[in-house]
Order: sequence, then C-alpha cells, then structure tokens
Amino acid sequence: MSEQISNNTSANNKRIAKNTVFLYIRMLFTMAVSLYTSRVVLNTLGVDDYGIYNVVGGVVSLTTFLNGMMTAATQRFLNIEIGKDVYDRITKAFSTAVQIHIGISLVVLILAETIGVWFLNNKMNIPVSRLNAANWVFQFSLLSCLVVILSAPYNAAIIAYEKMSAFAYISVLEVSLKLIIVYLLVISSVDKLILYSILLFTVQILIRVIYGNYVSRNFIACRFKFIDDRKLLKEMLSFASWSFMGIISGIGFTQGISIILNLFFGVTVNAARGITIQIQGAIQGFITNFQVAVNPQLYKSYATRDYDRMKSLIYLSSRFSFYLMLLLSLPVFVNTDFILSLWLGIVPDHTANFVRLILIIMLFETLTSPIIVSVNATGHIKKCQVIVGGLLLSILPLSYLAFKLGASPEIAYLIHFFIVIIAQIARVIILRPWINLSIKDYFRKVICNTLLVLITASVIPLVLKYFFITNNTFLHFFELCFVCVLSIVFTIFLIGLSHNERLMLRKKIILVTKRFI
Repeated sequence: MSEQISNNTSANNKRIAKNTVFLYIRMLFTMAVSLYTSRVVLNTLGVDDYGIYNVVGGVVSLTTFLNGMMTAATQRFLNIEIGKDVYDRITKAFSTAVQIHIGISLVVLILAETIGVWFLNNKMNIPVSRLNAANWVFQFSLLSCLVVILSAPYNAAIIAYEKMSAFAYISVLEVSLKLIIVYLLVISSVDKLILYSILLFTVQILIRVIYGNYVSRNFIACRFKFIDDRKLLKEMLSFASWSFMGIISGIGFTQGISIILNLFFGVTVNAARGITIQIQGAIQGFITNFQVAVNPQLYKSYATRDYDRMKSLIYLSSRFSFYLMLLLSLPVFVNTDFILSLWLGIVPDHTANFVRLILIIMLFETLTSPIIVSVNATGHIKKCQVIVGGLLLSILPLSYLAFKLGASPEIAYLIHFFIVIIAQIARVIILRPWINLSIKDYFRKVICNTLLVLITASVIPLVLKYFFITNNTFLHFFELCFVCVLSIVFTIFLIGLSHNERLMLRKKIILVTKRFI
C-alpha cells in the first residue's frame, strides 16, 4: 500500500514537472513578443495615448488577473469532482459554471455601461481632444473583458485535466496575432488608439473560439448543456459570489490606483504605471506557470483528505515560487535603469521606481497563491474574501489620503506592499483550522527560509551595483546578471534546500551528467 502511494506521489510530481515545462516554453515565447510589442506600441501611440489606454482600457491589462481568479473558482469544483471520478458531477459542475459566468458577464456589462461611462466622461482627467477615442477604447476593452469572463470555465477545464500543452500551442498563435497587430498599427493611418483596442478585441474572440473548441473535442464531460440542479447552483453561486468579491477587490485596488494616479498626476504617470504592469505581467507569468501546474494537485489532495501531502505541497510550492521569482527579479532590480532605456528608449518619469517597488511586492505575493488555492479547495472562502478583500481595497483610500497630503506617486506601491504582508498573515490564520496547518511550521519552513535566502543572495549584487559598478553598459549589465544568478543559485543550494532536497538534486545532476559523458 505504501509503495502504491509512493508511486502515485512520484507520478504526480512528474506530471507537475512536465506541465511546468510546457507552461515555461509558452511563457518564454509570450514574454519575448510582449516586451517587443510594448516598446513598439509605446513609440507608436506616444506617451499620452499610451497613458490613456492604460487608465481607460486598463480592464484589458487586468484580464490575465481576472481570468486567473475566475478560472480558479471554477477549477475548484471541477478538480474536486475529477478527484472523486464522478462523470455526471463533472458535467454538472462545468455547465453550471458556464451559466454562472454568463450571469456575471451581464452584471459587469450593466455596471460598466452606466457607472463606468459616466465616470469616464465626467471625472477622468482625459484631454478633451482624446475623449472620443477614450470612449471607443472603453467599449472595446469592456467587450474583451466579457469574453475573458465567459472563457473562464473552459480554461479551468484544461487546467483541471492538467493538459497544459494546449496553453503552450494556442499561446504561440495568440502572440503571433499580436505581432500582426503591431505591424498593422505601425502602417495604419487611422486613429491608432482606437484601432489598437479593436484589434485586441478581435484576437480575444478568436482565442476564445479555439479554447472552446479544444475543450469540447477533448473533454466529453465538459460539453455545455443547460443544468437545473438548484443545490449545486446555490453551492457554486455562493462560492462564485465570494470569489467575485475577491476579483472586484483586486480590480478595485489595481485599476483604482491607476485612476487615482490619473486624478493627481495625469496621463504621463499612467504611462509609467502601464509599463510597470507590462513588466509585472511578464515576470509574474513565469511564477504563475509553476503554480498553475501545482494547483490541481492541491485540489485533489484536499478531495482525498490527504492533508499531509497538501501541506507538503504548500511549503514546497511557496518556497520554489519565491526562488524562481528571485532569480528573475533581482537581475531586473539592479539593472532597472539600463533595461528600461534599452527597451523603451523613451522612459516616462517614475517608471524605474515603480518597477523596483512592484518587483519587491511580487516577491512576497508569490507566497500567496498556494494559500489562496488551499482556501478555495476547502470551499470556506467567505471569511477570507471579506477580510482580504477589505484589506486590498483599503489601498485606495490610504493612497488617496497620502496624495492629498502631498506624497509622491511611489507611496501607493509602498502602501500596497504593507497590505500584502498583512493580507497573507490573515490568509494563513484562516486556512489553519481546515487542514490543521501549523503556523509555526509555515513560518519556519516558508517565511524564515525565503527571507534568509533573499537577504543573503542580495548582498553581493547590491554592493557591486551601488559601490563598484555605477555605469550602465552592456558589459556591466551582463556582469551584474551573472553575479545575481550565481549568488541566488548558491544561496538556494546552501540555505534554501533541505538536506533531502540537496541529496535529490545531486543525484539528478549526476544522472544528467552521465547521459552526456
């Protein structure tokens, strides 16, 4: 029996590794194209129009976050039923999720076309000459957002069945289409801001059709049919409602900060924030790929009441997500000015500070995903959404008050950072009784471990940057990146890994080496 459990655990770990590889290949291609297109779009639209798109059409930049949150809500029910291997329940869960998301999209549409349109035309700080274009951007951004909402159950099905290769293949097509958008934008003589929003909406529609077709062909249990299961509808609607509250909180403080920055500092600062969001999305995508590969196993561990396996996954995925983020963010942190000038040419004011601050925030946000998924797996999300949602929304009034008192734009990111820490403490306390999670063990195995790795690995690169290497040249850029990676890798090996993990890594290295000798 123990041998069978060990084999199942090994198979599950291999599946996580395989899916992570697929998702990383997808991300490398996506990020490379995204960084290139961001520069071209900024230079083609100009700083002001780029800022307008960020603050008005910011709902599009939030679609990755929105889709991830809503996909997680649906995925919870699908994975629980897949773990129990009940075909009819999988079909009911999927179809009910589609019906709920149709309802959510209608609510979003009504709110956006009433309150949203009024706020855009009466309160936003938009140049009068560009107000008409801003309204076009708003409408097509809204349509893109609705498509993303309706796509969530289909994306959730792919993740629940752990078919990550589909994301890799379809993403190649998606980013290729975005390259075509950039080309059309450059050669077009019409209003480029309006054209950009229309073309992005067109891509969203096409990708939505492809994902829907893939799910229908490959997962027979996930073919939509009208379901009148009121008990399941009530259960899923309750879960979705509280999940939606979390989504609204996330959108509220993310897009809300953009609006407040616009009210106090104008569209130039919005351009800086838009660039920061691009970098945030590119780097965070790497970490999300690893976490998405782990999430189904967290759900299935809870479904089978294997709490020890679940806690082990929480500790492991939290630490390794942090390590991956550190490998990506520290080289960017010490080379921010050089990277921005090389990438953009024209660098809006405050951009470098925004980027450094969001990198610090993202490092600590990597620890949140395993806890959020675990809370979702229990189904007891009401308390978490109310408390954490309230904390995240508090970023807005605190930032507004700080700006009223004359603070610089960077203060919004500092407030965000402190709220992230408080919110994570709240999540861990809420999760504790449902899976018998030891706060002491979590603090020792995750928080102390990651902080020690962060501090130790950062010392040498930061000393070199600020005391010895002060010129921004290609040579110094590569030197600093090399030192960062080397420092992080050695620190993780010596401090970040447990004794058993170091032994396992040595065996893997020896095995791989023998294959090439």
